[in-house]
Amino acid sequence: MPKPVRPRELPARLLTNPEMINACRVRDFSRVFRLMKRYAGVYPSMIARLCDLTPSRVAEVVAGQRRLRHMDVIERVADGLRIPGHMVGLARRPWETSTPLEAAEREPEPQVAELERASTAVLPSPEVDSILALASGAPPSRSTLHALRSSIEDYWRRDDQHGGAALRPAVIGQLRYVEGLLRSNLPKSAKHEMYGVAAELAHLTGWLHFDARQYSQARAYFTQSLELAKEIDDRRFMANVLACMSLQATYQHKPGDALALVNAAQDAACTAKSGVTPRVLSMLSMREAFAHATVGSRTATHAAISEAHRQFERIGTSDPDPAWVTYFDEAKLLVDTGIAHGRLGEASTAEPLIAEAMRRESSSNRRGRAFHGFWLARTQLDLGKLEQACHSATGALECTSAVASERLAGHLKEFHGQLAAYRQKPAVVAFEARLREVLSS
Repeated sequence: MPKPVRPRELPARLLTNPEMINACRVRDFSRVFRLMKRYAGVYPSMIARLCDLTPSRVAEVVAGQRRLRHMDVIERVADGLRIPGHMVGLARRPWETSTPLEAAEREPEPQVAELERASTAVLPSPEVDSILALASGAPPSRSTLHALRSSIEDYWRRDDQHGGAALRPAVIGQLRYVEGLLRSNLPKSAKHEMYGVAAELAHLTGWLHFDARQYSQARAYFTQSLELAKEIDDRRFMANVLACMSLQATYQHKPGDALALVNAAQDAACTAKSGVTPRVLSMLSMREAFAHATVGSRTATHAAISEAHRQFERIGTSDPDPAWVTYFDEAKLLVDTGIAHGRLGEASTAEPLIAEAMRRESSSNRRGRAFHGFWLARTQLDLGKLEQACHSATGALECTSAVASERLAGHLKEFHGQLAAYRQKPAVVAFEARLREVLSS
């Protein structure tokens, strides 16, 4: 993963805040990290990447369960977060400007009112605030926001068609750019929208890492997306991110996590101020079905599938669906239903559902068609239909060759492993010959 872009110098308001000064002086990084989030928009997941720390270690520090004591770690934190060396008892850092901002240290007083008066006394004057606002650049225009959202839609389309390996650097770069805008003096309405854009970009980045089977990085970005969405209380989008995290947990064979995450997603969606649509509820119920199927709970899986179909039937033409759930159409409902049955070993029910969904779904979603082709092949193999299974898998190979996806490669390897008992059969010999052609091209 490329080394993260370092943040710009921290806001003067933070560097001259008495609480920040004292926290740095005593090296209380629990308070430092919380102040970084509050005043500079630097979140724990971002701190982990910028300072080369694990997300769990940062979480323990924020919770007060762990202290940073080693000098090399403190230097990484100072350099990663652009904390001037003198504030944490270090020598002047190489990146510091020639005229560092000096502020008199003050011990925070126990009374809140006195602390607020002390804080006001050391803050920059209104004239300096105006200069800093000018230096930060003009707030993003409507066209900038539209361009950012259009690029996110384009990234998703290209991810479906070609996989995300080549997209990751561009998406991460755009996320860094938006993070920088969030640290500037944006008007309230613009900042609200920019938080939404940042949440979508962090979610997309997490998805790209998930598809590459880089699960720890994916979880870090999904967590960042949740934090950003929480800042603007977008509970519907939080539900979307939690649903993706639930899906990842099924791939990691963590059924307990998968179920807990999708239940949290359902709770978030149902408490959203903007309301939840039947399509969102249908998608979440299908994620719940996946989680139950991973456990092997037949009754609970069937109940969740029934609820997904019941909610889907409630969809009306006037429902204000968020853009991120529009992919969940009837073909997607059918194929996910088939996959849920397939996870339970109910191949005779799964096969016709997956086959029908593939007849309906768009040919432009090459990764989706490859996934579903391998699932169809697996159910056919479970039913003893060896030739049909190899035919379906061969069709999936054509899409696989055009898509960079480690997750998809994993499905191919699983199916190939299931053919071990049939290696001498003509259908398998032909499939493996075609597989060698694809891998060597």
